[in-house]
Amino acid sequence: MLTTRRLAVWGDPIEHSRSPRLHTAAYRVLGFDWTYDRRRVDEAGFPAALDSLGPSWLGLSLTMPLKGVAYRHAVRRDRHAQLTGAVNTYLLGPHGPHGFNTDVGGIVGALTETGHLGVTSARIVGTGATATSALVALHELGVRDVDVAARRPDAAHRLAVLGEQLGVRVTASALATGGHRAVPLTIATLPGDADLPEAVTDGLATAGGTLFDVVYGTWPTVLGAAWERAGLPAASGLGMLLHQAIRQIRVFANGDPAAPLPDEADVLSVMRREVMGD
Repeated sequence: MLTTRRLAVWGDPIEHSRSPRLHTAAYRVLGFDWTYDRRRVDEAGFPAALDSLGPSWLGLSLTMPLKGVAYRHAVRRDRHAQLTGAVNTYLLGPHGPHGFNTDVGGIVGALTETGHLGVTSARIVGTGATATSALVALHELGVRDVDVAARRPDAAHRLAVLGEQLGVRVTASALATGGHRAVPLTIATLPGDADLPEAVTDGLATAGGTLFDVVYGTWPTVLGAAWERAGLPAASGLGMLLHQAIRQIRVFANGDPAAPLPDEADVLSVMRREVMGD
């Protein structure tokens, strides 16, 4: 009879991931006999890696660049995954992986915790998989007007289509042009090593209100540094990491990202101390 269940985070690169620390701390509090590791897996190797998993595997966390390929290989998907076309969590079973997107809830949880409620307009920097999650999260927070700043504004078309589906007005602007309209909140979804001229980042900061950057492994990012130069508030993605992880653990334990864990306040507190020191 299997007692220890196996879980892991996959991605490429993966060495920076703090997910093993978060999950291991939570499982200890919950009394779960589960192990959680990390594994470097790229898009090309994903199908074979998935097929190699045995019955002891309960689930996976999936980070860049696997959210799209994980979506395609899921046999079922939750609503957030369906809206975004991105999966960052697998619940594994005999009928194939059930895919979830807990990034949306992670962004909502982090912004709610920091008091970003009642905002009606915002900016998203970037157009990748996390940008779609950011748009759905902003919609759930009541935002109805979103500017998408991108190197190529035509790349925002997919976000505009999603915005129309959600009832959110999405416009696109070029990163390099400057003259961005003022918004109270900016969500940055660019990779941590994004190379942007200082003039571009300073222009975004001047018009960007509070910055919420999804990157947590390297801080400050180029955008975080620009906000600091402007004397404006900026936060890394650690809050998102924490809140999406608690939703992943709900999936692994209950099959539902909205179903609270036993003693969840204690679990969240231990996880927060593990990655934030408070």
